[in-house]
Amino acid sequence: MRCSNCKTENPAGKKFCGDCGAALANLCPKCGAENPAGKRFCGECGTALEAPAAVASAKKSSDSAIRVAEAPAPENLEGERKTVTALFVDIKGSTELEQDLDPEEARAIIDPALKLMIDAVRRYDGYIVQSTGDGIFALFGAPVAHEDHPQRALYAALRMQEELKRYSARLREAGNLPLEARVGVNTGEVVVRSITTGEGHTEYTPIGHTNNLASRMQALAPTGSIAISEQTRKFVEGYFELKPLGPTRVKGVSEPVNVYEVTGLGTLRTRLQRSASRGYTKFVGRERQMDALSHAAELARQGHGQIVAAVADPGVGKSRLFYEFKARNQSGLDGAGEFLRVAREGIRLLCGHRPAVQLFQNPGRR
Repeated sequence: MRCSNCKTENPAGKKFCGDCGAALANLCPKCGAENPAGKRFCGECGTALEAPAAVASAKKSSDSAIRVAEAPAPENLEGERKTVTALFVDIKGSTELEQDLDPEEARAIIDPALKLMIDAVRRYDGYIVQSTGDGIFALFGAPVAHEDHPQRALYAALRMQEELKRYSARLREAGNLPLEARVGVNTGEVVVRSITTGEGHTEYTPIGHTNNLASRMQALAPTGSIAISEQTRKFVEGYFELKPLGPTRVKGVSEPVNVYEVTGLGTLRTRLQRSASRGYTKFVGRERQMDALSHAAELARQGHGQIVAAVADPGVGKSRLFYEFKARNQSGLDGAGEFLRVAREGIRLLCGHRPAVQLFQNPGRR
């Protein structure tokens, strides 16, 4: 019961306030009439009289609910294991450059170089994890998944070096010192997690040795070049020209690591071409699909335009199907040649979610 004099809450059943000694009155919350202690309803208006303990309990519960609502939710720090390609790049000699120039002048030179790096990463759907001041740390394969993330990372690295060479030439023409960068790339497993910091900003952070080794590759790269690890080489060999730099001792790694320098694009462009260089397995089945392709090709020879779409999950053999069809019909296609070329290009853009290849033909008019 609340004391009307000092407003202190007292235990139920007490007649006098334990703090000020004033008589405790059971007041009606509606009409204000005084009622004997222990009564449940007002004798004047019949309004229910709340028990002091219930009021106190309800108030405490309400306060607790408010505190819970106001407390920020704990961050979800659960990680997800993924295979990614990490890329590190930094400007060689930036420390000496910043030492010799005014901070504003140094920024005017370095910032455009950083923008070129970031644009190259984003062009191939990479994610900028961090800017290191004179370089960046980027991720390919997460948070946006790509099965060819090692190739994307090297395409971005080559583009960086090309753009930086052009930018460096412009700096030299303006009388400034040229800039050169080193790029390091490594592929492997990491645990990635999203952490929301202040004002709704979310950081996507990879944790693991893969990042560390990519950073070491960057430190080992010759100035103006791209260095990759043995693990990355396994995914990109043939797609890029590689120059072995030999086994190298890397800090934090017990055994020497094979390092390779990326010198340019290779002869391969697709996974099918890479499989061909290793040798195909025997092609079996798919007779119904081959018949459908042959029928569409025959109509194309007669001047009736055809559209053929191969729709299936990745890896079930769409490209191989068209490869085998081309091999069987290499001669005498004539009017169907353009149809075949368009069909082969189309399978790179069409990918559905069906368990087997399905062919759809749409006979058109001449």
